[in-house]
Amino acid sequence: MYAAYFGLGHEPFSIAPDPRYLFMSERHREALAHLLYGLGAGGGFVLLSGEIGTGKTTVCRLFLEQIPADCNVAYIFNPKLTVTELLQSICDEFHVAVPQPQQRVPTVKDYLDPLNQFLLQAHAQGRNNVLIIDEAQNLSAEVLEQLRLLTNLETRERKLLQIILIGQPELRSMLARPELEQLAQRVIARFHLDALTPAETAQYIQHRLEVAGLTRPLPFERSALQRVHQLARGVPRRVNLLCDRALLGAFARGLPVVDRKTVNKAAVEVFGPAPAASPRWRRFAAILGLGLVGGAALFAAASHLWDDGAWSTSTVQPVAGVTRPAPAASAAAASGETETELLQLASVSTAAAPRLLRDPDQAWRELAGAWKVEVGAGEPCKDLPKEQLHCFSRNLSLALIRELGRPGILTLDADSGAPSYAVLTGLTRGSATLRAAGTEQKVTLVALAARWQGSFATLWRAPPGYTGRPGLDSETVDWMAARLAAANGLPPPSGRRAFDAALKSQLRAFQLAQGLPADGQPGPLTFMQLNRAAGVDEPKLRTGP
Repeated sequence: MYAAYFGLGHEPFSIAPDPRYLFMSERHREALAHLLYGLGAGGGFVLLSGEIGTGKTTVCRLFLEQIPADCNVAYIFNPKLTVTELLQSICDEFHVAVPQPQQRVPTVKDYLDPLNQFLLQAHAQGRNNVLIIDEAQNLSAEVLEQLRLLTNLETRERKLLQIILIGQPELRSMLARPELEQLAQRVIARFHLDALTPAETAQYIQHRLEVAGLTRPLPFERSALQRVHQLARGVPRRVNLLCDRALLGAFARGLPVVDRKTVNKAAVEVFGPAPAASPRWRRFAAILGLGLVGGAALFAAASHLWDDGAWSTSTVQPVAGVTRPAPAASAAAASGETETELLQLASVSTAAAPRLLRDPDQAWRELAGAWKVEVGAGEPCKDLPKEQLHCFSRNLSLALIRELGRPGILTLDADSGAPSYAVLTGLTRGSATLRAAGTEQKVTLVALAARWQGSFATLWRAPPGYTGRPGLDSETVDWMAARLAAANGLPPPSGRRAFDAALKSQLRAFQLAQGLPADGQPGPLTFMQLNRAAGVDEPKLRTGP
């Protein structure tokens, strides 16, 4: 309807899949690289997760297009199945003939035997077998366990089946359950597909408009593009819906370009009105002196919600089992709120908030406790190598910290001249759990960002023969080769290994799959992930959606 008005050959923001409009952000390329790595990794699970509409299906479609001809593929898009129904679907997808028993219902064994025979024959013919399960967050625990058992089908050289699980963020939470730990240890590569950044959202919009025939300047004001990203949260499907309605609105009003007001109106029509703040939150905002301001002011205020040395009440939630003393008198009286009401609204009183650590050595000792190691009165990082543990410090993103999956020390107010420290023990999409002086508290990531600039320190266990000097000891090389084989579901190599081009190539592929710099050179981050992939018993960061 609006295409000709804006000089377009056709409408650019249809949500129907159209290869002409394919837009690959850096995250999409990384996700595709993880799937391709898993294809040649020789068995086990590959995990691709992401919010609804972030492009998982697009990546999967590209992956299917790049699968070599010598690979058999089974694709299951409706995983709400029983164990028997799943095996039947896999056999159907692989075109495996299953003799139907007489006068009884088929059992799991009736499907497993011919499936195993098919996989063995494919292996003898030099063919790989890949099972892709979409919407995998809908799998039951029983079905996931059966999938794990399928990865036991193997020869002496390699696994017979590669399984790729694609699903929403709940899938990661499912695999974090204790009863699925054995399956989680067989995940050789995992990647979470995040939403587009503001710059990528603008590039995405421009790309689709140009494919649709745009030759004139972009019909979106800069502020409108920023508002699209904010309201669509960088999710491509939501961007399509919002831009389509915004262009229609601008056409209806006779506007030459889409402005911010048009985007806001389109968002209400597409997504519905934004939920109103609850009366309790409005009272609490007044107590804190924030007033009934917009989202930008709330965000700015969040940067100052922590006092010096303690967490602020509005950004902290208590961790189960942590006791808290009664709140002191506060500004509640001035607004007519009782202290009890303020405590309920704030979740925890300021007096309960833990003090931050001022001594970095004290933070290292607290972290060492998670490794069940006691450190003496000296410098911890000089004593820990006696336990084959080493200190590691670097600026890292929360995404990589989550991928490392281990607790670590965060340095807060690093540029203030008086930094403080806490141990990160838990991380979700919206909050972080910090430990200091034996007390844990949960804070929002907005509040964390106000005081943390990326400094992260943790411990890692050195491999046998590791000296820390340039060059690799032969024992370290053998250990690394064995860990890479275990991560790929392969038997350990026999004999001594050299750190040759083949091993460097394996290491580079592993680093890419783990979200690390893929330079083919081992370092602390690589050693951490090799241990994690092999299921070594180490402290784990509590993660969740």
